[in-house]
Amino acid sequence: MKYSKSEILDACKKMCKNTLMETLDIDFIDVTDDTIVARMPVTPKVHQPDGVLHGGAMVALAESVGSAGAFIFLDSKNINIRGIEISANHVKGVRDGFVYATAQVLHRGRTTQLWHIKITNEEGALVSMVKLTTLTLQK
Repeated sequence: MKYSKSEILDACKKMCKNTLMETLDIDFIDVTDDTIVARMPVTPKVHQPDGVLHGGAMVALAESVGSAGAFIFLDSKNINIRGIEISANHVKGVRDGFVYATAQVLHRGRTTQLWHIKITNEEGALVSMVKLTTLTLQK
């Protein structure tokens, strides 16, 4: 990493201002050379009508984390990142606490990137498995 962990996490927090990520209370908590991790609280504002975490909120979390990773791991000064394909399999319901999304880069191309994003609950059990493809656009 060309920047320190704290510099990267601070930049991610600043990116969230006045966005869907702020609305969902997504908090970036860790970064390594090929992963980035964020957490999101599971509260009634992200529930389905029956009181479990909405799948759309998990997909929003996954795309946010994968896109932030692409932005961080590439030359972020001259690019914009767009998610161009996302696929999610939700396997476990969550009613409260936090969910954690760990995005790992599988392909770090100059134009496209492929991300594997694992969403888990506080006990580490798999909640959703997501595949995200991002596109890099020059500013």
